[in-house]
Amino acid sequence: MSTFVLVHGAWHGAWCWERLTPELERRGHRVVAVDLPSDDPAATFDDYAEAVVAAMGAATDPIVVGHSLSGNVLPLVARRAPVRHAVYLCAMIPDPGRSQSDQERAGGMTDPAYLKGLRRTDGCTVWADADLARELLYQDCAADVAAAAVARLRPQAYGPPTEVWPSGPLPAVPATAIVCAEDRILHPDWSRRVAPERLTAAVLELPGGHSPFLSRPAELAEALHGLG
Repeated sequence: MSTFVLVHGAWHGAWCWERLTPELERRGHRVVAVDLPSDDPAATFDDYAEAVVAAMGAATDPIVVGHSLSGNVLPLVARRAPVRHAVYLCAMIPDPGRSQSDQERAGGMTDPAYLKGLRRTDGCTVWADADLARELLYQDCAADVAAAAVARLRPQAYGPPTEVWPSGPLPAVPATAIVCAEDRILHPDWSRRVAPERLTAAVLELPGGHSPFLSRPAELAEALHGLG
C-alpha cells in the first residue's frame, strides 16, 4: 500500500479527485487530497507547499501527484518532507531563474487560447466562459461530469505564476511525468521534451485531455498504481 497525496491545479480544489480516489483505494492505497489556498492573492507557491506538507501529516514516503499548475509545487514539497516519488500530471515544470509566466510567454508550453476564457477580479483569475472551459479542460469527459466540474471552478490567484523560480537544480527526487496526448492546455510535445531534461523523469502517456482524473480515472489509477 502507498499513500498518494493529490494536489490540484489552478481553479480546482480537492473535489477534482473524487473519481480517482475510489479507484486508488480499490487498489489498496491511501489517498490524501489537498485543498490549496489558491484563491488567496497573498498566498505563494511556498504557502501551497506548506499546505501540502500539513495535509500529508505523518504519511511515510508518499507519492505526491501534482496536476497542471501544481507542478511548480512538487519540488518545494520535496524540499520540506520526504517524498518517495513525484508525479507531474499534465503539469508545468519549473525552470530555475524563470517564472511560469516567463515560460508561457516564450511559447511552446501552453496554448494561449485558455486566456480568452478568463477575467481578472480581486487578484485572481476566474473562468468567465464556461463553454471554453469545457472545451479546453474537459473535452473528453462525460457531459454531466464536465458540467459539474465547470460549476465548481474557483478563483486562482495570478501572483504565483509570476514568481521567479530560484536558481539551482531541482530536488533529486524520483519523478514521472504523465502526459495526455490530446491535452489542450499544456502542449504534450513540451512535456515529452522537458520532463527528461529537467527532472530526469520517465514519461508515461495516456490518451485524452487535461483532466484524466475525471475523464478516465480507472486508467489513471492503474498508471499510478504501477508506481506504488
